[in-house]
Amino acid sequence: MAILSRIANDVQLMFRRPPRQQYAALCYRLKKKTGDIEVLLLTSRDTGRWVIPKGWPMPGKLSHEVAAREAYEEAGVRGTVETEPLGSFGYDKLLKDGIQIPCRVQVYALEVSELVKNFKEKGERSLEWVSCEDAAGRVREQELSDIILGFGRRAAKPAAAVQAK
Repeated sequence: MAILSRIANDVQLMFRRPPRQQYAALCYRLKKKTGDIEVLLLTSRDTGRWVIPKGWPMPGKLSHEVAAREAYEEAGVRGTVETEPLGSFGYDKLLKDGIQIPCRVQVYALEVSELVKNFKEKGERSLEWVSCEDAAGRVREQELSDIILGFGRRAAKPAAAVQAK
C-alpha cells in the first residue's frame, strides 16, 4: 500500500504547475496626530476575507507598477510605490469553476497620498484602515501576516529615531 501512495504522490508532483505570479500593494499611511502607521485592508469579492490589493502581470508594466494599478482599481488609492518588494507570500486562488491554483504574490509598499471617490471596484469590497498588528491578525496567509508585521517594525524605526533627537 505504501508503494501505491508513493506512486500517486509522484504522479501528482509531475502534473503540478509552478505557482502563478501576482503582484500586490501594501497600502499605508501615517496618522497625522500620532505618526502611527495604518495599513489598508479590503475584502475579497468572492469570499469576503481580508486581503490587500493584488493582481496578475500586465503587458508593458513593471511589477511594482502593477501593484500600484491594482491598489487604484480595487481600493481607489494612489501614492508612491517602492520598487523593491517587501517579500512574497503564497496562497491558493479559487477560480469560478472550483479549481484551485497556487499563486505566489510579490508585495510592494505603497504610501497613500490620495483617496479617490470613484474607482473601478467601488461598492464591490469593504475597505478599512487598521494597525499593522490588527491587519496581521485579520489576513489568512501567515506569510502575508509576517510581511505586514515586518513592515510595521521597519516603518516604526525611523519614527523612533526622530523622537529620540
